[in-house]
Amino acid sequence: MSTRGALVGPFPDDVDPAEYDRLRRRVMWRMPTGLYLLGSRAGERRNLMTLNWAMQVSLVPKLVAVSVEHAALTHGLIAEGGCFSISLVGREDRAVVRKFVKPAELDAAARTLAGVPFRDGISGAPIPEVAIGYLDCALRNTLDVGSHALFVGEVLDAGFSQGGEDTPVLRLEDTRMNYGG
Repeated sequence: MSTRGALVGPFPDDVDPAEYDRLRRRVMWRMPTGLYLLGSRAGERRNLMTLNWAMQVSLVPKLVAVSVEHAALTHGLIAEGGCFSISLVGREDRAVVRKFVKPAELDAAARTLAGVPFRDGISGAPIPEVAIGYLDCALRNTLDVGSHALFVGEVLDAGFSQGGEDTPVLRLEDTRMNYGG
């Protein structure tokens, strides 16, 4: 169920709900966040999706969490396949994230998603060659959090591309994109 466009409470007393909703969204959009490519796989089906809700949630074991809308293709692939990857993208490659705001077309022979070359990580999830760094994860927990599911994955593998460690990471504010709030 999507709530996009609907006013979502609670609302403080004596405020106009529509005005307050706009204010709350503006504040939430200002929260610092990266912009990543989330890889998913179930069987031979693969996808990469633009994502901004990702974070580390545990030191021991090394766990990260991503929040994915229930209706997204990626949600089903992670739930079924039990794996995902988080790829960091360099600021200079900001145009690539626009290729993954909708399900990506897979060319299995060319090993591309939406024309972007990829390799499979240890988990089986795709990692785009454009990534400056990546985390490859096995799904450990899933939590229903309203319109989205929070997928918690254990990091099986991580790395940087050559020069990736010194490359500035793409952030949501580097684009005209916004999501959430």
